[in-house]
Amino acid sequence: MDQLALLFVLLLGAVVSVPVGDRLRLPAPVLMTLLGIVLALLDFVPNVDIPPDLILPLLLPPLLYAAVRRTSWRQFAANVRPILLLAVALVFVTTMCVAAVAHAIVPGLPVAAAVALGALVAPPDPVAATAVAGQLGLPRRLVSILEGEGLFNDVTAIVLYHVAIAAAVSGTFSPWQAGGQLVLSAVVAVAVGLALGWGANRLMDVLGDATLQISLTLLVPYAAYVLAEELHGSGVLAVLTTALFLAEYASDPDDVMTRLAGHTFWDIVDTLVTGVAFGLIGLELHNAIRTASGRWGELLGWSAAIVGVVVLVRLLWLLPATWLTQRLHARRDYDEEIPTSWRETVVMWWSGMRGVASVALALAIPRETESGAPFPHRDEIVFLAFAVIMVTLVVQGLSLPWLVRRLGVRADTAREKESERALAVRAAKAAKRRLREIEEGEELPDEVSERMLRWASDIGWRISPELGADERREGHERRVRRVRRLRRIEGEMLSAARHEVLAARSEVGADPEVVDRVLRQLDVRSLR
Repeated sequence: MDQLALLFVLLLGAVVSVPVGDRLRLPAPVLMTLLGIVLALLDFVPNVDIPPDLILPLLLPPLLYAAVRRTSWRQFAANVRPILLLAVALVFVTTMCVAAVAHAIVPGLPVAAAVALGALVAPPDPVAATAVAGQLGLPRRLVSILEGEGLFNDVTAIVLYHVAIAAAVSGTFSPWQAGGQLVLSAVVAVAVGLALGWGANRLMDVLGDATLQISLTLLVPYAAYVLAEELHGSGVLAVLTTALFLAEYASDPDDVMTRLAGHTFWDIVDTLVTGVAFGLIGLELHNAIRTASGRWGELLGWSAAIVGVVVLVRLLWLLPATWLTQRLHARRDYDEEIPTSWRETVVMWWSGMRGVASVALALAIPRETESGAPFPHRDEIVFLAFAVIMVTLVVQGLSLPWLVRRLGVRADTAREKESERALAVRAAKAAKRRLREIEEGEELPDEVSERMLRWASDIGWRISPELGADERREGHERRVRRVRRLRRIEGEMLSAARHEVLAARSEVGADPEVVDRVLRQLDVRSLR
């Protein structure tokens, strides 16, 4: 098997792992990691040969962009306090604790190298947290915080990692220089992200076509990452800023085709790239086995200590941080989404799985210092990082569904239905308000006006059927049944038309381009 065949196996696994994970009630990323481990143990499967400095630029931009599409700036702002406690403060604390323990137990490990180890294992993976949380039906407030933590903790961890690596390579370290680098990295990233977001938004208006607009959204995350890194900024933060800007300002309510096609496109990208990323994590077992050859007892002992620190620090931080946030929340007038019980705090603790960023940073550690000497304990650092990733991702990922069921942490469906109901009412009122505006400017027949008014009411009914309880429910139900029957008949008629058009593709003299154009018009009509 060559590298290309291995890539196809991972892509196929990414597709198959989704329905298999749904049936087994297990997260697809965890299944892909297990697949990678199995492949790594097979003799005919080659070692992964991807330059470490390309792993983050290739995998992170589309994964981050896809994750941001599921959130918004308003949601982040509403949860800024718990997110910052996790994404910034907890990353710092975890890095320092891991560095202290590693420096103490690994003979001869310099402080800078120990900090690099702490930084690369500190951030929970945003993709793993989002994928796992999304399948378990957790309360929306927990999902929001986990998504926010996962999206922003890489920024802090990667900057700390680069500072530590520079100190280990050069042999010098300046706290003031490190702090200045952190601030400069954030400022440059935000500036690049806002500039690219604004430019991409304007360019989308020029492009017009849905295909071109969606193609641009694939290029923009890579452009933001690469440009920010070239200017010594945080590529991760630049991607997040660009994605949040576009999610806030680049959505045209009437551009139905772009929205539907874009949603499908990014679901596909997210599924495939996530599968490949976590498959690569499992395949790195080759390197871990090679490093541990003849030293299993020593390395496993160190690994157990580092894993224990990573897991325990998160719990010890979350307990007081959640209590503090709840106390501060009680004094606020707005509704901030925070954990409301010890059960939810435990679920948040056990959701701290490491993943793609940790693997990429571990593999990107240079092999030599500026003096030409080998990087101190590089192989040991990579092994310890891999151990943390495997334990947190596989063990916690496989046991998290059981823990959630055991603790009974579920989403507040009543609250979600109430929000859906409120939005349905707003949508119906907006449609009726627009109808009144049209009637003021145009003279509509009474039967048309009455029909449009019923149609406006049906908008809310279709979104939230419970609305009928407050209105003439039986009349609505009859109209809905009639509309459904008409739509069924119309669907069958359109299906017959599509079959006929597709049959024409095989006829002599048929122009496939013309056939596809007509078929596209029928498909668009089916969406209405």
